[in-house]
Amino acid sequence: MEKPNLSYIESMSGGDKAFEQKLIDIIKKEFPEEKQVYFDNIAASNFKAAAENVHKLKHKISILGLTKSYDVAVDYENNLIENRTEGKVEFEAILQNITSFLKTH
Repeated sequence: MEKPNLSYIESMSGGDKAFEQKLIDIIKKEFPEEKQVYFDNIAASNFKAAAENVHKLKHKISILGLTKSYDVAVDYENNLIENRTEGKVEFEAILQNITSFLKTH
């Protein structure tokens, strides 16, 4: 599985470490909340709302340089819109991967 990285954030910052840290802090604050709402909607079989959650989470996946994972999220979001859960295991592994990464940054 690909590993999250800060390349995109670093390229946007132009070397401004304070800006980089601010973006990381925002992700650290928002990601766990968005992830929990996703899990709540999945547990309730509210697939349309879960698709919206995946849509929001895709942006963080992209910002963390996970291009293959982004494609997995796109496919999963489309499946959820059609009330199908194919891709759930892979998507949730991506969420865990990001969770672990954020604990160390």
